Amino acid sequence: MSGERPDREAGSKLAAGAGMASAGTTSTGTASAGSATPLAGRALTREREALCRAARSLFERALTHGSTGNLSVRTDDGYLMTPTGASLGDLDPARLSRLDAGGRWVDGDAPTKESFLHLAMYDERPGARAVAHLHSHHATAVSVLADVDPQDVLPPLTAYYVMRVGTLPLVPYHAPGDLALADAVRERAGRHHALLLANHGPVVAGTSLAGACDAIEELEATARLHLSLHGRACRCLTPEQVAAIRAKFPAG
Repeated sequence: MSGERPDREAGSKLAAGAGMASAGTTSTGTASAGSATPLAGRALTREREALCRAARSLFERALTHGSTGNLSVRTDDGYLMTPTGASLGDLDPARLSRLDAGGRWVDGDAPTKESFLHLAMYDERPGARAVAHLHSHHATAVSVLADVDPQDVLPPLTAYYVMRVGTLPLVPYHAPGDLALADAVRERAGRHHALLLANHGPVVAGTSLAGACDAIEELEATARLHLSLHGRACRCLTPEQVAAIRAKFPAG
């Protein structure tokens, strides 16, 4: 990434299809592909295949459904994202959306309509190499509860949740496609790699694709556990125990 911060808001709008003048389009409606060296091409192919494998795994284990949820990875010159309207269980590596470092759609199918959400996370977390966003059942259920702490939605029920997620702020509700959601995410993403979007679902950044997926799965498992115990007295980890875990295994 360069020292200058690209205009992510503009980039997300372009990613939605408004900025294709310089890229050109094919007769099928996809953006025209740019050239790449054979070595860079092989690396990009591996990243595409890994992204599709991770997406299929999440879908087959019912962590997302229909055409909900989206994944992305940061590449050497931009981003790969899952396309808009695509099922995570049936992705074609060759048709993944490729965006440049400014968030502009370069080639492949049109990117997810929530590309601005991913770009906001990357913008605030320079070390992030992947972002996962799901509409997973239990985490989304927790996101609609009225009696949660918006500063840290889930209690520290297990050491693994503290290690992989840490704290989980609740991002206020925004309608689908509302670019103000990007600003709300930016306000929190610099301090937290995992966020819960109210009445929507979780979004998690990781230093690797595997790390982002592991963390969002741990979040979903903890949400399920929390709902199973809801209304019952719980023996959560103490603040001292949490502090010790965070000191040894910092999340994110």
